[in-house]
Formats: sequence, C-alpha cells, structure tokens
Amino acid sequence: MPYWRLSSYYFFYFASLGALVPYWGLYLQGEGFDALAIGLLMAILSATKVVAPMVWGHIVDRTGHRMQVVRLGALLSVFGFATVFVADGFWSMALALLLFSFFWNASLPQMEAVTFNHLRERPTRYALVRLWGSVGFVLVVVALGLLLERDSLAIVPLWILSLTLGICLTAFLIPDSAPDSGSRVDVSLRLLLRRPSVLAFFGACFLMQLSHGIYYAFYSIHLESAGYSSAEVGWLWALGVIAEVLVFLVMPRLLERFGARRVLLWSLALAVARWLAIGAFVDILAVQLVAQILHAATFGTFHASAIHLVHQVFSGRTQGRGQALYNSLSFGAGGAAGSLIGGVLWAGSGPLITFGVGSVSAALGLFVAWRWMDAEMRHP
Repeated sequence: MPYWRLSSYYFFYFASLGALVPYWGLYLQGEGFDALAIGLLMAILSATKVVAPMVWGHIVDRTGHRMQVVRLGALLSVFGFATVFVADGFWSMALALLLFSFFWNASLPQMEAVTFNHLRERPTRYALVRLWGSVGFVLVVVALGLLLERDSLAIVPLWILSLTLGICLTAFLIPDSAPDSGSRVDVSLRLLLRRPSVLAFFGACFLMQLSHGIYYAFYSIHLESAGYSSAEVGWLWALGVIAEVLVFLVMPRLLERFGARRVLLWSLALAVARWLAIGAFVDILAVQLVAQILHAATFGTFHASAIHLVHQVFSGRTQGRGQALYNSLSFGAGGAAGSLIGGVLWAGSGPLITFGVGSVSAALGLFVAWRWMDAEMRHP
C-alpha cells in the first residue's frame, strides 16, 4: 500500500481546508461582504458537493479510471481558484468559488475509494491514513492564525492557492487500484437506496453536516465578535483537529469493539451538547476548549464510522457513486443548508439561536439513526 503517497494527498487536501474553513469567512468579511452574503458564498462551497461528486462518480463507475478523475479535478481546481484574484463583487466571487469548488469537490470521494481499495482487507485502518489530513489542517490553521496577527487577510487566498497546488502534485504520485468487490454480489444502486436503513444513514449524515455547516461558516466570526484574537481562533480550531487526530489513532479498535453504528450514534449525541456549548458559553474559555475537544466525536468518529459503513454497503460498480452520495448528501447538501440557515439567522436571531438550530439538527439525526438504522445497514 502506498501509505505515504496516500497520506500526502490527505495532508494537502485538508491543509487547504485549514486555510479555507476558519479564515475564508473572515476574509470575505474583510472584503466588505455582510453575513447573508458570507453565508451564501460559503454555501456554494458545500452546494457543489451535491452535484460534482455524483457527476464524477458516475463517470468513474462506468470507465474505471478513478485516479484520472482525481488528477483532472485537482488540476482544474487550481485554475478555478486562481479566478478568485480577479473577482470583484458578490457575483464574480460566487462564480469563482463555483468554478473552484466544482472541481475541488470532485476528487475527494474518488480518493476515498482508492484508499479503501489499497487497504483491501484492512478497511478499519483507513483512519491511520486519513489522520495526516488532520495534521495538515492543524499545522495550517495555527500557522495562518499566527501570521494574521501581523499580516492582512489578503494572504488567505495565497495560502489556499499554494495548498491546492500541493493537492494537484501529490495526486499525480498515487497509483490507481482496481475496485475491491470482495466476495459480495453487486447490488444495483437503486435497490440499495430503497433500504430504510441506508436512507436513514444518509438522513443522519445530512442532519449532522447541516449542524457543521453553521459551525464552519460562523464559528470564527462568533469567536472574534466575542473578543478572541486571530491566534486564539486558530488555536481553538487546531485543538479540535488535534483531538480528531488522536481519536483516529484508536479508531480501528473503536470500530472493531463497538461497531460503526454505535459509534455513529454516540457522535450525534455529543454534537447536540457541543453546539449548545458553543452558542451559549462563548465567553467561557474552558467551555470552548471542551467543545473543541468534542470535534473528535462530532467529526472524527462520525466520519470514520460513516465512511466505513459506506464501504460496507457500496461495492463494485456502485463504489464510486456510493462515496459520492455520502459526500453529496452530507458535506454537500447538509453543509450548504447549514451555511444558508446560519446566514439567514445570524444577524437577526444571534449566535445562541443559530447554534441552537445546529443542536436540534444533530438531535434529529440521532433519532433518525437510532430509529431506522438497523442490522441491515451494519451487515448488508
């Protein structure tokens, strides 16, 4: 298995997220965009995850050329992001982000499938590859936070462009791998999507990422308005991802001992508490530290267990579209919905109500997963 080449892709991909997610909203605010405009622009980054993964996933499952799609998407995302530097105003910025994110979001679901195909009979070890993405996120979010103490927000797009170029370069180093259908008989995508447990799984993922969409779009703005410095904002983001890295190290044992469904349920339950803590107690640093440590559960264990379930259910010629559906419905549709809801609520209702909606969304996801995700999902 090309461990370090796979890990380097995740490193640069999530390092670019470390520049984009915490600081892009602040950059847009510095460029004069209001809360609603920021919510809409951040929603574009998520909305393209609804369409792009499904388009490219369909192509891959028909052609089998998975890494070619990853490389093409990575290359075009570099050129797409370069258009940000000539954007002037809301509509040109929206178009630039649309071009960038359509190709940027196309490659990750296929990269996940490539990684699992290389892992073969050791799928629970996915987290040990993926953790390097979290390391990249931590390094960038801290370094950029420290730099923004003395430099202007204009450096943010430069960092994102450089890291996107790193994604492109590493994508060309990774060998392709044949789909791993194992001993399972392929089932059509249509039949898989008729299973109540599969629908419940995707519903829970959508609701969980809706709550995260609010967090990603407005957490940094929430902290800065409460008096936190750029460096403190960076360290709080980094703490969450450090906790995520640590939980990835033990994730294989958690999955083997408790099963993916149970881990998923606990992740949703802890998300309910996390969003309430962020919305209600922003002035208490100790509470924010605990809330960020809970990122290990709300993202780390949730994503690792979810991606494990996707790999179990979707195999063979449905593998690419299964990974694409997970990204489209959760990070795409869910994340976009969260950004939009946050943009609408933030100015008029305030942080407590906005993050409270995120908590309610996670609670609904918990109920859906507990009620309808059964043994059919765990052992398809």
